[in-house]
Amino acid sequence: MVKLLRLFVIIHTVLLATACGTKTSGNDGAFRVALLTPGPISDQAWNSSAYKGLERIRDSLGAEISHIQTKTPAEFEENFRQYGAKGYDLVIGHGFEFQDAAQRVGPEYPNTIYVTTGGSGTGPNIAALSFAFDEPSFFAGIAAASVSQNGVMAVLGGTELPPVKSSFAAFEAGARSVRPDIQILTAFIGNWDDAAAGKEQALALMSRRADVIFQNADAAGLGAFQAVRERGKAWIIGANADQNQVAPEVTLGSVVIDLPHAFLLVAREVQDGSFTPRVVHLDTKSDVVRWVPNPSVQVLSKMVTDHIDGLRAQLIAGTFTLPMASAP
Repeated sequence: MVKLLRLFVIIHTVLLATACGTKTSGNDGAFRVALLTPGPISDQAWNSSAYKGLERIRDSLGAEISHIQTKTPAEFEENFRQYGAKGYDLVIGHGFEFQDAAQRVGPEYPNTIYVTTGGSGTGPNIAALSFAFDEPSFFAGIAAASVSQNGVMAVLGGTELPPVKSSFAAFEAGARSVRPDIQILTAFIGNWDDAAAGKEQALALMSRRADVIFQNADAAGLGAFQAVRERGKAWIIGANADQNQVAPEVTLGSVVIDLPHAFLLVAREVQDGSFTPRVVHLDTKSDVVRWVPNPSVQVLSKMVTDHIDGLRAQLIAGTFTLPMASAP
């Protein structure tokens, strides 16, 4: 009897120590992370890269993951609230447009960390990832201006979100730093999903003699790639993800955000309890944003690539500041 009593005490002590020493998340102790995207994860761009980031969190941290595509601000808020009620540890709203929903829902679920990709909204359990997308966009402008034969280029966006307009302004500034007389056409599709509309807009821009198009339009941007491939008389530049192989024969390069790396940095802090709500600035120096020339085409001269590489090194060293340009 004494031996049985001692065995019971030992087992009880071990179970109690284990329970007290383990960080619990959700109802079953798992680290749980959710992602809300404003568009389909098949876009090979902004949303696809975010989902790869969610998968990176699952594979690297052993997290349970969930994803929902949302389309309206009401859906942003509804799904933020659902994940908070279920006890998710981290919920990522993928886009500048999720800020207001995070501010409204966050205080209701203080044990859930809400993070938006873009913007500057913060709170006791709310943070934002801020990407210096203008830096590689500036380098893309230099590259584009060096190959433009007509002296006419274009920027094509989904909707007029501030980060998109800022990157287009940086692209123009980069182009004008080497060709002050370059002409930049600007167009917005009005949504992020309509590939047919993206193709139509790209064709219209090329009809106005644009021979380089910097698109940032997610799934709608795939239509622009199709238009440039079919027309065969222009170059196109990818955005957010490395899109160099979407249409490799006509893609000059891509302005990339390494979302999987950025997401993992944040998720690791949340999981180990060290995360501090703040605006997390991610730039060229952190290697989260970068200009990636297309290796399948050899049209950029060594002089141009050396110039871009030199400016990148100066930017990292803090000895170069991007010239300002007004957003189109």
